[in-house]
Amino acid sequence: MTDDGLPEELRAENAIRVGQPPRNRADAMRKLVWILPWLIFLGSPVQDLTSGHHTPAATVAGWVALASFTGVYLSLVFRNMGRPFSGRAVGAFVALLGTLALVLCLTLGSAWIGLFVYVSVTCGATLPQRIAYWAIGLNTLTMLLVVLHFGADDWSLVLVVLLLGFAMMGVKQLVRTTVELRKARATVAQLAANEERLRLARDLHDLLGHSLSLITLKSELAGRMLPDHPDKAAQQVSDIEQVSRQALVDVREAVTGYRRPRLSEELAGTQVALTAAAVTADMPDDADLTGVPEESESALAWALREAVTNVVRHSGATRCTVEVLHRQTLDGPVLELTVEDNGSGGSGKGPGNGLTGLTERLEKAGGTLEAGRVKHGFRLVARVPVTTSPAVGSGA
Repeated sequence: MTDDGLPEELRAENAIRVGQPPRNRADAMRKLVWILPWLIFLGSPVQDLTSGHHTPAATVAGWVALASFTGVYLSLVFRNMGRPFSGRAVGAFVALLGTLALVLCLTLGSAWIGLFVYVSVTCGATLPQRIAYWAIGLNTLTMLLVVLHFGADDWSLVLVVLLLGFAMMGVKQLVRTTVELRKARATVAQLAANEERLRLARDLHDLLGHSLSLITLKSELAGRMLPDHPDKAAQQVSDIEQVSRQALVDVREAVTGYRRPRLSEELAGTQVALTAAAVTADMPDDADLTGVPEESESALAWALREAVTNVVRHSGATRCTVEVLHRQTLDGPVLELTVEDNGSGGSGKGPGNGLTGLTERLEKAGGTLEAGRVKHGFRLVARVPVTTSPAVGSGA
């Protein structure tokens, strides 16, 4: 993820939110476009009404009934993608759709059998799972009886009605799972933030509580000793200075630890950033940090962040591969990070400030950095020494 977070925001702004109501007119149109292609099965009833085979009164009634059927179907399915109707309203509308489909088929002919497809889809998309099983089965059986009544050969459509109903049940379950995962992720993020605040408060108390109490006690002693024993008061003031300096060092070390990037967190952020930028990411599941000092891990995390930022902002790449491997080299065991993309590598002719800073950071940790264009893109390789050599990777 880039430092300013723009790719993530753009993705959240432009994505179609599954299982949530439309935010604006454009969002509503995108969802409507997803539904409209399924209206292809209305072609046969429309052709029947325009063929002139029915009386004017029957044709008018057919158009009104077809418009009502289509309106109820679209209302049910479209609303179900956001804020659905109440259970009773859904049941009444589904029953109305089934009744209209049956009546129109029996009165206007076999050309209207396709309406049962929409009844089945509506049952799978809007009814509770247990009720949907029976409703889809009953709708399919009703359609089968209508087909037998007309002596038609639309047996394949019967199978379509059954399978589409159960397919929509699966889509509905997928949407529900997506919504639950989104809520769970938000909850986990909130819990993690709360835990981090508690840890910060606990660490600050442990770091400063004793020091500040000691400073307060010695300040009081110095104040009482100052009139009669200035030499002893001076010793207390000297002790206060030492304690305060040590407290300042402890706070700085703690803050440095909080600000130090972690390689596992950067890997997760990399996956999100590349996906948001429409770059196909080939990522490791996790990184084995056995024997890697914190300073070396931090240097690799900075290298990964800088490399991915360049991929997203400057390279124009469509694919990026990230590897984290333990290797045995002539200088000893190392942990190697490789980031390779199929982009242009940026417009600069020489190393930028980011790569220069990374080189210095890695050298401080005892590591090395290699970066440059390859045959089909750009590659960055960062290595840091480790204290042990796990039985993974290959020697080089």
